[in-house]
Amino acid sequence: MRGGVYLGNNCIVGPSCEIKSSFMLSESKLAHFNFIGDTLIGEGVNIEAGAIIANYRNELNGADIRIRHEGNVIVTGVKKFGALVGDGCKIGANAVIAPGALLRPNTYAPRLGLIDQFAYE
Repeated sequence: MRGGVYLGNNCIVGPSCEIKSSFMLSESKLAHFNFIGDTLIGEGVNIEAGAIIANYRNELNGADIRIRHEGNVIVTGVKKFGALVGDGCKIGANAVIAPGALLRPNTYAPRLGLIDQFAYE
């Protein structure tokens, strides 16, 4: 854990996980071998082994992160921002959640899946 991390009640963080500058609310779980960067994780979220929530757009030379929400685009003004993960989400093993992704409550991200909600022009 680095850069300021908040863990709610009854959270589980397994071996070889890295959490950077993130909030993880009550009853959420990280299996093992995960990276979570600059992210808000809601309550009761389960993140399986090897899943990554990326916080930097390397392919865009560090462009400011954008979030798509209800037809609008929010420019965060920061170069490092992970995702907003709603309560009850389940993220499968080795899935990648791209910077700026918004997972609504109870979203399921499949194993080996990529969740990237913004196509940069």
